Amino acid sequence: MDNCYIVSALRTPIGSFKGSLSHVSAAGLAAPVIRALLSAAGVTHADVSQVVIGQVLAGGDGMCPARQAAVQAGIPYSVPALGVSMVCGSGLRAVAVAANDIMVGNSNIAIAGGMESMSNSRHSLAARKDIKFGDAVLIDSMIKDGLTDPFLGCHMGVTAENVAREWGVSRSEQDEFALRSQLKCQEATNSGFFKSEIVPVATELGEVDSDEHPRKSTIEKLGGLKPSFDRESGTVTPGNASGLNDGAAAILLVSGAELQRRGLTALARVVGWKQVGVEPGLMGVGPVGAVRGALVNAGWSVDDVDLFELNEAFAAQSLAVVREIGCPECKVNVQGGAIALGHPIGCSGARILVTLVHALVRTGGRRGVAALCIGSGMGIAMCVERC
Repeated sequence: MDNCYIVSALRTPIGSFKGSLSHVSAAGLAAPVIRALLSAAGVTHADVSQVVIGQVLAGGDGMCPARQAAVQAGIPYSVPALGVSMVCGSGLRAVAVAANDIMVGNSNIAIAGGMESMSNSRHSLAARKDIKFGDAVLIDSMIKDGLTDPFLGCHMGVTAENVAREWGVSRSEQDEFALRSQLKCQEATNSGFFKSEIVPVATELGEVDSDEHPRKSTIEKLGGLKPSFDRESGTVTPGNASGLNDGAAAILLVSGAELQRRGLTALARVVGWKQVGVEPGLMGVGPVGAVRGALVNAGWSVDDVDLFELNEAFAAQSLAVVREIGCPECKVNVQGGAIALGHPIGCSGARILVTLVHALVRTGGRRGVAALCIGSGMGIAMCVERC
């Protein structure tokens, strides 16, 4: 079995909901990232074996949005493309799919990642049913397909409240965690740490080259926000949860044999990954079992890991995951996470991997783990080692 290497890892800026990237489709966001990946590595479009892209809110985007993104990027029709849907884990699962194909010899060069335009998600109507009289109700696909548990019928924020109660995570702890995420993100942005991973996006209103979602906050402002899901005794607020966002991220993966043949320089090696299922009502702790399983597959311990990128869907679940894994918070999301940067759901799995790889290069760290909780009760994690 061959090794799988990451040669290039890039992303768009993350746009706010109905913000600067809202005039661009999900495929239109992924296309410039794919082009930049190939350009950075000096790989021609026709040399790509396959394109695998995760997306959650694809309804109404047309047939196979992953292939649309590939073709818009200049990938020839002869190269197949695959879409992956695993809610928040879609982008990282897409990387795992492509990496597995490379390891078993089905592919030599692959592009894998995730994309999402939550701003352009559709409202749907079951009009094929016989509506003879009266009004018809439009369903918000973003809420229905991306943010509501199909088994319990509740918003993802309710599951975060469940985790907060089960693990005893207080409101003050959540707000403090959220503020730390914002402050780390501000410092990283001001220091230019994200520049190496961001590909500017041309829009009809001009070029977007920086993240739009981060905001300045204080513990007083965060403490003044009302709970969103349990008005009486809840702890989850807009300030200690991730946002609704637009963005794309992708990775250029190559086999060990292809890396040597072309004389390419690798950023990191994919060492192992793991996906798990958990109770839907406690979906936020999905990364715990996934990280533990990925570490076993990699032959690592928690102490062997230099950096963790654990997606911040909610501060409540992030704190529970950190406690259960037993990793020092100083190693977690060192440049801030989704509470600050935003969470374009189909993109985020790839986004955290992109950020992790660049952070390992910048800090000189060797081993990293990326992980996400997944709506409907799942978790996914991937271990990478800097070359």
